[in-house]
Amino acid sequence: PYSNPPIQPQFYKPSRFVISAISLGPTTTITTTVNMNYVIGQLVRLIIPPTNGSRELNEQSAYVIAIPLSTQVILALDSSQVTPFITGIASNVPQILAVGDINTGAINNDGRDFTFKHIPGSFLNISPL
Repeated sequence: PYSNPPIQPQFYKPSRFVISAISLGPTTTITTTVNMNYVIGQLVRLIIPPTNGSRELNEQSAYVIAIPLSTQVILALDSSQVTPFITGIASNVPQILAVGDINTGAINNDGRDFTFKHIPGSFLNISPL
């Protein structure tokens, strides 16, 4: 019989990552707690809880313009006038998320046909099942 198993976030890429540091300036450097799987040109969104400062960056979207380390991305987002980021323990953690999904990601002439090519930010099922 058919079953509808729950979605397992670890089986979709790109994933959501917890932010450990933010370097502010003409561009914004995001450092995460684990290695990321983002690519240059990918659209991402920041979720910053009030306890972490840098509230001006909350719900902001920007493109990845460089990946200096596996735990860092540089965003095309001017944060030079933003309040400092505060690292702390909170029930809500600051996050960086990819924007897009498989329904809007296909880049072929036939619409949503399966092609292995998707725009940056679209989620791909990488489940071993």
